[in-house]
Amino acid sequence: MKERMLFLEDIDKKDRNDGTEKLKRLRQIPPETGKFITLLAANCPDGEFIEIGTSAGYSSLWLTLALKPKGIKLKTFEILTEKTKIAKETFIIAGVSENIELIEGDFLEKHHDLKNISFCFLDCEKHLYEKCFDAISNKIVSGGLIVADNATNHYEFLKSMIQKAEKDERFDCLLVPIGKGEFLCRRK
Repeated sequence: MKERMLFLEDIDKKDRNDGTEKLKRLRQIPPETGKFITLLAANCPDGEFIEIGTSAGYSSLWLTLALKPKGIKLKTFEILTEKTKIAKETFIIAGVSENIELIEGDFLEKHHDLKNISFCFLDCEKHLYEKCFDAISNKIVSGGLIVADNATNHYEFLKSMIQKAEKDERFDCLLVPIGKGEFLCRRK
């Protein structure tokens, strides 16, 4: 797993510096964010664990570190076919295919069967965050978390969702300055 993580980190670093177009880049979280979401997920209550935006599977690997010992399978959603191919390869190479259910397609069309969500890592196209929050906020269990990535470096894109969550009395919210900013919403 570590070898694959390092491989993906190297590709991500090159993508960010060589002018690779936005949708083709891996656009993954930094390692410190991976460690942070692993710690959060490991301490969530029972329920479903989901990720919206798989890319090459880097953050999924981090989450399996928390979930595999608990016997919990991560459900991760990715809309881009090219990224799902890389993610499948990642999961095979890292030896975690049996711990991850990769769901291909648009999360907003495929989320309806989800319930009792304990943890959601939200890392898709930024203009979709608010729609994703709306789709899952009623499905989060007490003590469950929504963690939205890029909350500081893309604050203007996420501002509406952040303000909506902060006004929602069902959630306690906090912006954590790790990586590119993680916005946490904990269901009361």
